[in-house]
Amino acid sequence: MSDATLHATDQNPDDFAVQIADQIESFLVAVTEVAKGDEPESAVPFLLLEVSQLLLAGGRLGAHEDIVPDERYEPDSGPEPDVDALRENLARLLEPIDVYSEVFDPYEPRKAPVPARISDDLADVMADLRHGMAHYRAGRTSEALWWWQFSYFSNWGSTASATLRALQSVLAHVRLDQPLAELDGLDTDQGMGDDTLEIEAGRVMAEEIAGPLGLRPAK
Repeated sequence: MSDATLHATDQNPDDFAVQIADQIESFLVAVTEVAKGDEPESAVPFLLLEVSQLLLAGGRLGAHEDIVPDERYEPDSGPEPDVDALRENLARLLEPIDVYSEVFDPYEPRKAPVPARISDDLADVMADLRHGMAHYRAGRTSEALWWWQFSYFSNWGSTASATLRALQSVLAHVRLDQPLAELDGLDTDQGMGDDTLEIEAGRVMAEEIAGPLGLRPAK
């Protein structure tokens, strides 16, 4: 990787900021449109495309050196946008495949998978991105870039990555004609010892995922 990539904001600060903001704005608009539910049959592939493109912006922010805002304390960006309606619309739209299993931190050993929801994930990502966009639209470019970079590492990067994996898995099952099997492998105690908490976590996860999919968890 060249120094020009890592120091892009030093050499072309306006270009870098505009490119990142454009990618984020595109994601915000696209997910809002998907959540309206006008084209449910294309929701999953469209979301897969949009999340993939968003993570390209995230990768650029992540590869960049730490961005320092102009002001020591974050300026008030106004009321936080409400994402509850979007969350609920996505949950209804994605109900059969909304819940999936996720390993919260792949570098933490002996952690059982936990249930997650695509609708929750996308709403959380939208909230983070909108917060930064409020700074950007107010002309606080460095503050926006700082927030997007910080929240990429602390929340929306890992959340979007997990969502992408779930969406890709759904499409893979469909395109490869591999029906979603009964969730008989979700008791994650195998190879993890007799940790009661881990076994119970796997059982709860199996029940929560199986319901929306219309499947019966393993006994």
